[in-house]
Amino acid sequence: MLRVATIFGTRPEATKMAPVIVELRRCPETEPIIVSTGQHRELLPQALGVFGLRPDVDLAVMRPGQTLAQLTARVLEGCTRVLTELRPDVVLVHGDTTTAMAASLAAFYAKIPLGHVEAGLRTGQRYSPFPEEMNRLIADRISDLHFAPTMGAAENLRREGVDPEGIFVTGNTGIDGLLMVSGSRRRRPDGCPRLILVEAHRRENLGAPMARVAAAIGELARGPEGFEVIWSLHPNPDVEGPVRAVLGAVPRVRLIPPPDYVQWAGLMAEADIILTDSGGISEEAPAMGVPVLILRGSTERPEVVRCGAGRLVGTDPVEIVRETRALLGDDSRYRAASTAGSPFGDGRAAERTVAAILHRFGLRSDRPPSFAGNCPN
Repeated sequence: MLRVATIFGTRPEATKMAPVIVELRRCPETEPIIVSTGQHRELLPQALGVFGLRPDVDLAVMRPGQTLAQLTARVLEGCTRVLTELRPDVVLVHGDTTTAMAASLAAFYAKIPLGHVEAGLRTGQRYSPFPEEMNRLIADRISDLHFAPTMGAAENLRREGVDPEGIFVTGNTGIDGLLMVSGSRRRRPDGCPRLILVEAHRRENLGAPMARVAAAIGELARGPEGFEVIWSLHPNPDVEGPVRAVLGAVPRVRLIPPPDYVQWAGLMAEADIILTDSGGISEEAPAMGVPVLILRGSTERPEVVRCGAGRLVGTDPVEIVRETRALLGDDSRYRAASTAGSPFGDGRAAERTVAAILHRFGLRSDRPPSFAGNCPN
């Protein structure tokens, strides 16, 4: 029996790792061990609960006001202790969080093979996003198994000298999770105002950039089109405070606490457009048939732009307002964006990931086929 420790700490990691854990539980050759660092203390349990999961180990690393260095140290120390005690056969981390980076180091120190789910994403800019770009570079450098969501991500790894035998193109497990909890797309009835869904939280957008985004949303909500806005407010006070200061009294704007994962999937299904700086939502929106405007100057997920499902708009209010109005005001352009397809997954990424683990550990002879994308163009 292959013992697989899955380590994560944030809600996005949980929703993307959960399908892998579910698949590991189905597989008779594997035994998953769920380790939570608790990096998102309030949001993590609800995300896992949707999939009927709970941690076997909870490190509870969060402290009020701690720095990145302090968080990194607590995750590294906690994961090192757990891995030394449990001695799994392989460790899986996900994505680009501080948990993923520090847990990768812990696996390296313990000399345990490491697999990186969602490997190979790059902007090529070490401080954008910060600290995520460096986190994923470190995780990929340490990993033995690289589960790339797209052909482009796999090519990034090959250019960096990663052994091709350790690279598997699986699709993104986040699409698996989304399809597991969401129903069909629910279009709003004719005559309803167009719904703009917003989620923004990235560290590089805190402060003045967040205030600029909020100003753009205020202009859209006050405009003659009658747009309605729902903004899911990250609990970080550096997000919530500036946004409420600008939008707290603006008509047609609802500022809500982060909904649970199922509720969020429902909101995406109702939305006409999504504005976000979240990489995960940039992946999910095309799978739901919802155009996405990305509130960043660069993205490690260029496929969403190339396939036509999304556009980079940054945090300039003029650009945000112009692109939102242009997309929602042009039926043919909107139709092209909403039917561009999903370049990130088909719902079988977790299956490919587990098959790749079994192949690399000699439990299955066949190498799993690569995911090639799911776009009509």
